[in-house]
Amino acid sequence: MSDAVSAGGAFLATAEAAAEAAGAVIRPLFRSALLVEAKGDASPVTEADRAAERAIRALLAERHPDHGVIGEEYGDHNPDADWVWVLDPIDGTRAFVTGRPLFGTLIALLHRGTPVLGLIDQPSTGERWTGLAGRPTQFRSALGGTPRCRPCDRLAEAELSCTSPDMFDACTAPRFAAVKQAARRTTWGGDCYAYGLLALGLVDVVVDATMKPWDWAALVPVIEGAGGRCTDWAGQPLRLEGDGTVLAVGDAALLPEATRLLAG
Repeated sequence: MSDAVSAGGAFLATAEAAAEAAGAVIRPLFRSALLVEAKGDASPVTEADRAAERAIRALLAERHPDHGVIGEEYGDHNPDADWVWVLDPIDGTRAFVTGRPLFGTLIALLHRGTPVLGLIDQPSTGERWTGLAGRPTQFRSALGGTPRCRPCDRLAEAELSCTSPDMFDACTAPRFAAVKQAARRTTWGGDCYAYGLLALGLVDVVVDATMKPWDWAALVPVIEGAGGRCTDWAGQPLRLEGDGTVLAVGDAALLPEATRLLAG
């Protein structure tokens, strides 16, 4: 893995350039009149999603034509390659179409299925988290903040965040409810921004379900580079073929309690 991490570092400039390309497309469209369509899963999609992903894919095809790509809007290209980019051009499209600046662009690089590079970019606020496996997370923001998770070893003292209660079904809802009841306080929304706040030591736990690879791949290096952990609800590493559950904790000491409750 050390060789993969070293090689992944060489691709960091590509990830940064891809974020810039996406942001250049997204920012002029934010809070503008957009035609919003309904995708098959009923989530909103706009031309901004598609145009941003096209811009990223064009850059990747030019710089790394032998790499694979998995993207939310345009599917898979060469997904069995050793190096695969995973893209979510606008994570939090509902926030985007309603004018809230909490959406972000997620760019990840996997080496043989394992995330080694992750970038969370907030085009509207100018904030950016970059994570590279084995190295400390970096954070760029005019608003301040240090990328370091805070100590918190008990759920009773933890700030819990979740994207939406609507993502849980009859099986997962009671399991999430058990964590919510044990936590100090729960906040909703934020999508990838909540994970960035966890990496800044402002949130202690994030619990989500029905997550696709483009929703979580970029988060893993960012959170783990800030001292946290990002797993499935069983505490196992996230995988492309996983069940869509995601558990992020700022303090690894929270994992046993959280996974016990999420096991039902």
